[in-house]
Amino acid sequence: MSDATSVPITPTAKPRAAGFAMLVAAGILLSRISGLVRQKVFAHYLGNSPAAGVFSAAIRIPNFLQNLFGEGVLSASFIPVYARLIAEGKEELAGRVAGVVAALLTLAVTILAVVGVILTPWVLIFIAPGFHGAIRELTITVVRIMFPGVALLVLSAWCLGILNSHRKFFLSYVAPVFMNIVMIAALVIFGSRLTQSGLAVAAAWGTVAGAFVQFAIQVPFVFQNDRNLRFVLDTTIEPVREILRNFTPVLVGRGVVQLSAYLDNLLATLLGTAAASGLAYAQMIYLLPISLFGMSVAAAELPQMSTATGDTESINAALRQRLQRGLRQIAFFVIPSVVAFIAIGNQIVSALYEGGAFTRRDTIFVWYILIGSTVGLLAATLGRLYSSAFYALRDTKTPLRFAMLRVTLTGVLGYLFAIPLRPLIVRALEAAHLPVLLVGDGTVALGAIGLTASAGLAGWLEFLMLRAALARRTGAVRIPASYLASLWGAAVAAAIGAIAFERFLLPSLVAIMPRILRHLGGGLLACGVFGVVYLAVVAALRVPEAKALWGRFAR
Repeated sequence: MSDATSVPITPTAKPRAAGFAMLVAAGILLSRISGLVRQKVFAHYLGNSPAAGVFSAAIRIPNFLQNLFGEGVLSASFIPVYARLIAEGKEELAGRVAGVVAALLTLAVTILAVVGVILTPWVLIFIAPGFHGAIRELTITVVRIMFPGVALLVLSAWCLGILNSHRKFFLSYVAPVFMNIVMIAALVIFGSRLTQSGLAVAAAWGTVAGAFVQFAIQVPFVFQNDRNLRFVLDTTIEPVREILRNFTPVLVGRGVVQLSAYLDNLLATLLGTAAASGLAYAQMIYLLPISLFGMSVAAAELPQMSTATGDTESINAALRQRLQRGLRQIAFFVIPSVVAFIAIGNQIVSALYEGGAFTRRDTIFVWYILIGSTVGLLAATLGRLYSSAFYALRDTKTPLRFAMLRVTLTGVLGYLFAIPLRPLIVRALEAAHLPVLLVGDGTVALGAIGLTASAGLAGWLEFLMLRAALARRTGAVRIPASYLASLWGAAVAAAIGAIAFERFLLPSLVAIMPRILRHLGGGLLACGVFGVVYLAVVAALRVPEAKALWGRFAR
């Protein structure tokens, strides 16, 4: 992540984006915490059962389309144009453009939902080809229920685009908390009254109701910030035409990116329902640092980079400065996340999920998948910022080309690691004297580790290509190797401290806790020790981001 031919950076960019990133991160953190609570309740009632696998596979559809239209298409095609109109003082035109986009989205997602409900049995061939019999019929029912929620989530993403462009970051990213609350309520109300299959159906209805609440909570603030909204189908407006021109390559590009996660899920269903639900449990954890530190920085920087003005060198200098600051911020938090997932991931999984139907064996299984995810965690997080830089430069085709290469590699490697090379993974674990988890009929469903690890390798390739392409266009951004060495060293020191605490002190502390709190308390203590040691070491090494972090907390 360093480059010897870097271009000097001039201080032309405003530091305000750091505060915006904190707002995004705060909203995402609350959203993710509520999501983890939801997943904890889900695990308590459904564990790693077939019904859990069905719901985990089905919910990919709304997640896929929300990420595609929200974090992808609208962020890359709509926000740069809308934010530029606001910066130029063209509020009335901006309102008309936003209204046209909303009308077009409503029409498109309504058609999509209707067609999806009708074609669900055929759609299932591409979602869960490994499901058969009663499991397949249950999946069809759950997927059909969820399709109307897709339309609501896409419109919620439109609200996010409006609010972000007006620098109102917190609400749009905290809105999913309300959706999670509704889903948790559905699980708690029906958890002890229905069978596991019936509960999966109830959870699907809770997802749709939650999507409506997530959308509705943002609408009043959208109208408050943009009083010029006009909802018409008018594609003759030039900014709308620009958005539509960018829409197709961005749609394909973000679709390709989302296809990577889709391929993981598809291949996981070939390994059985346990692998599908286990992958979903692990993703809830390893997507947390990506969302908190990659999405927050990228989301805050995109409107800022899109409104940069001046000659080419001035714009490039601003981009380089924002990239340098953003990359350092991301690395400061994601590098310790990678090490923590490897060192104390078992404690993290246990704290979040273990109990009820979720057993210790399930904890080890999900931990293995989590370890596989660490291969590409840093690359995936840094890559989001580079993609935002290209979108701010109105270049949607370069990220598309690299994303297509990444997904192709993900599919090929994922299949090889998950299916034909799976026995080699088992033998490697046995040779390393690690516990091997047997699932179902005795076959080892550890191919899911290969899915996440292969996606990580492909993610590194995409990141390196994005970095090289942007360096040729705007000049390279250099992150000192000494800075990265400090972060990795601090993270390893934190891991040693946390593991020692886990081995010698934690058992005694857990033994005196109430039984209901032992899993949660053990995980929190292990994570706390890791975090304290990491922050202490980076502070001792005088890492600037550590001082800035303490300063923000003090304020």
